[in-house]
Amino acid sequence: MRLRRLARMEIRELADRGRQAGTRWWDRTGLPGSGPRRAYAPLSDIAPGLTIPVVRERVRGGDLEGAGALLWQAFLDHVSGRFFAGASDLEEGAIAGGRGGDAGATVVEAESLLAGRFDLLGYRALSFGDPVDWWLDPRSGRRAPPLHWSQLDPLNPLPGGDPKVIWELNRHQWMVTLGRAFVMTGDERYATAFADHLTAWLRTNPPGVGINWASSLEVALRLISWCWALVLFRGSAALTPALVVSALSAVRSHAAHIEHYMSHYFSPNTHLTGEALGLFYAGVTFPQLRSAGRWRAAGASALSEEIDRQVHDDGVYVEQSTCYQRYTVEIYLHFLILSARAGQSVPAGVKERVQRMLDFLLHVRRPDGSMPEIGDADGGSLLPLAARDPGDLRGVFSTAAALFGRGDYAWASGEIAPETLWLLGTAGRRSFAALLPAPPAGEPSRRFPSGGQVVMRSGWRADARHLLFDAGPIGGAGSAGHGHGDLLSVQCSAFGEHYLVDPGTYAYHGERRWRDFFRGTSAHSTLLVDGMSQAIPDGPFGWKSRPEARLRRWVSNDTLDFADAEHDAYRLTSDPLTHRRRVLFVKPHCWVLVDDLDGKEIHRVEIRFQFAPMRVRLDPIGAARAYGPNGSGLLVHAAASTPLSMEVRSGETDPIEGWVSSRYGVRDPAPVLILTAVARLPFRAVTVLVPLERSSAPGPEVAILPGADGLPSRVVFGRGREAVTIDADAVTVSGG
Repeated sequence: MRLRRLARMEIRELADRGRQAGTRWWDRTGLPGSGPRRAYAPLSDIAPGLTIPVVRERVRGGDLEGAGALLWQAFLDHVSGRFFAGASDLEEGAIAGGRGGDAGATVVEAESLLAGRFDLLGYRALSFGDPVDWWLDPRSGRRAPPLHWSQLDPLNPLPGGDPKVIWELNRHQWMVTLGRAFVMTGDERYATAFADHLTAWLRTNPPGVGINWASSLEVALRLISWCWALVLFRGSAALTPALVVSALSAVRSHAAHIEHYMSHYFSPNTHLTGEALGLFYAGVTFPQLRSAGRWRAAGASALSEEIDRQVHDDGVYVEQSTCYQRYTVEIYLHFLILSARAGQSVPAGVKERVQRMLDFLLHVRRPDGSMPEIGDADGGSLLPLAARDPGDLRGVFSTAAALFGRGDYAWASGEIAPETLWLLGTAGRRSFAALLPAPPAGEPSRRFPSGGQVVMRSGWRADARHLLFDAGPIGGAGSAGHGHGDLLSVQCSAFGEHYLVDPGTYAYHGERRWRDFFRGTSAHSTLLVDGMSQAIPDGPFGWKSRPEARLRRWVSNDTLDFADAEHDAYRLTSDPLTHRRRVLFVKPHCWVLVDDLDGKEIHRVEIRFQFAPMRVRLDPIGAARAYGPNGSGLLVHAAASTPLSMEVRSGETDPIEGWVSSRYGVRDPAPVLILTAVARLPFRAVTVLVPLERSSAPGPEVAILPGADGLPSRVVFGRGREAVTIDADAVTVSGG
């Protein structure tokens, strides 16, 4: 089997994997000349250009401080006009920090960091000891072993703990927070803390050793953070020449590591583009390093090529994850802005495809502006330049509005964001101010055919009704590691409240059963057969099977939206089945879901609806009623070809049912409504979702009636004034 798999590999992939394997061995043995282990070569070797003769002279004379001072001055002369405007211009940075009270929040966070308390992912006030233990997961108490990074399991380098927590600390994005606080206040304590932490990190994390070198993406994100921190702290006496020498050597070691071990074939999605951006950052920011030109070219080439592979023509990211789609947008916004500052052209197709990604996010965003979760979400970001929840994309839309001159993006952001001012400075502020914010000009409802996502919305107001229907695949090509078993699931919002939601991710590592639950079918608002998930997990980032879903039909007009889709996830059973779900939006009143399951045998069928944390109770009329915290509500009426039982479960652990995760590492009880039938197939269920502006309102009269074949075939509202008729091929609406 292994030989067959190898035979299927392209020669280019085999050559690259072989080269990386050889480099890993060479690096691990510590032989002279081995790639990243040359990180601390003499300064004359890493500082070519006009300064090299005098730098070499200083080094040979033992004047490392003088050599460092020369290199630091060369760095300062370069970044003033080529780095991001808000960071390279201290006045612009101060303005950016003062927007919307962000300065106060930044200083509060910086003070917490000085006290050794770190807010990472969904965890608050984590302590890693004093001094900081860079290899510790404080949640589990586990510490990563002091091994060469190549000797660690890349998918689980910390058995029994969560490497995500360690990696999040070691991304050093919090150092940028200290830098922003320094720019806003001039308080040298923040600069001293940065210098001390960086010195300690370099001493305890030599090149290639330990968990913080196990992922090239993590190396790249740390390198990006250092670029920003060095620019933000450049006016401080804490950045001594000796520290500059160490920092520049570390920059070289990081860029060399990324260059040698890019994720061309292992997790070649956000890992690869993030690594390419790290290389591009290093090449643009540190041109005095010998390999800068090569890094810059390699990073730009990979980013320009990968966007067509990783982004469908309709703008949906290949991994079927809104979190990683936002990550990718951030990567490309930084790439476009830094390219312009460096005077480097970018193919026009890159800008166009980034806007397609933003257009998708614009449509799937909920009416209140928050981003629904689809697929995995780890809660991180490329570089937090303001305190935001993971689902808050106003900073992304604000920067995109100024960069692309888009009034609809400005409308989505509400106002110019601090991130835009840090990234684009005065030019960004002027560009944003010149825009006329307005909702998108196109129809509110839309399908995205390549990504398989369908959006049904009543309009662009904050109280609009909004439903997402997932008719796409489980993740993208390869392992689909960030996809969920959520085929034909729905999410819906109304009157500013989120009712049916994706459960989130919770955690990648730790107890396997929690990982499998949150990405499994039973946690999503779709149909379950015989308790089986639509796909069986294969480790924390893989699936043993990859079922297909397809959108059969899409109709949208002023009075209704209609989507018809099916999937084949249960064809592997002894009685091969097809689940077909039709969703009708009777604008703006309600949604009608029709679930058909073909086959011949008797099966246990469950139709599940996962709610956000709120009260859900069963009504005497045989419906369920959800009570939104803002006073609105959602009625759920259902009928099937076989009698349905209806129950609500929340926060159960045996089995796990009724949980959602709003941030990585956090889980909260939330009600799941389960409609169950034991039926001989074929089976049909009809569910009506009725949003209520007031949760206590009686709602419309709803009757779900059978046809001649015994299957529910007609939904009647309000004494027959309006009816929905269901047949084998369509769903039609009649009445007024």
